[in-house]
Amino acid sequence: MSLAKITSLAGRAVCVPGNDIDTDRIIPARFMKCVTFDGLGEFLFYDVRKNADGTDKPHPLNDPRFKGATVLLSGANFGCGSSREHAPQAIQKHGIRAVVAEGFAEIFFGNCTTLGIPCATASREDIAKIAAAVEADPRTEVVIDVANQEIRFAGQTVPAAFRETARDALVNGRWDPIGELLDGLPSVKATATKLPYLAA
Repeated sequence: MSLAKITSLAGRAVCVPGNDIDTDRIIPARFMKCVTFDGLGEFLFYDVRKNADGTDKPHPLNDPRFKGATVLLSGANFGCGSSREHAPQAIQKHGIRAVVAEGFAEIFFGNCTTLGIPCATASREDIAKIAAAVEADPRTEVVIDVANQEIRFAGQTVPAAFRETARDALVNGRWDPIGELLDGLPSVKATATKLPYLAA
């Protein structure tokens, strides 16, 4: 299987403001008792989106104007806290394809990259500009250009930073180590046939 080259992504955006949004807020621990990650998107930001009886609280992800958004905007140190892989999985399963924030926690960032979710770092002022454009018109298309390290929206362009190793992996289709191993399996088998100690 050949991995997709993620050079840019485009979609509507939703802003979930705040700094230090941790992985327990992204996906509460009680929803991590699962065999697979399927279905986790339903529980994204559950405790800040839902009341005890399951009814909706006021929250950007509950706002029908932003239904179907694929770009998440947020603040500084996004994804901090525990290293649970379920957090980026919940984001992806909810339909989010890219995250723009002032900064990211290290492990969260790595887990996102391994799923092919670009994490773009932008300034607080530029994120506020994108959020204002989206608030004014939720249909606004936001383009996360990984290759050119910029974000385009509503006729504006702002710079975006990507860690070079992650950017290289995304644009060249090398973002999933397991996928790379599977792609290399024929070569591994061919090499194994030449090793006398592996001969049957």
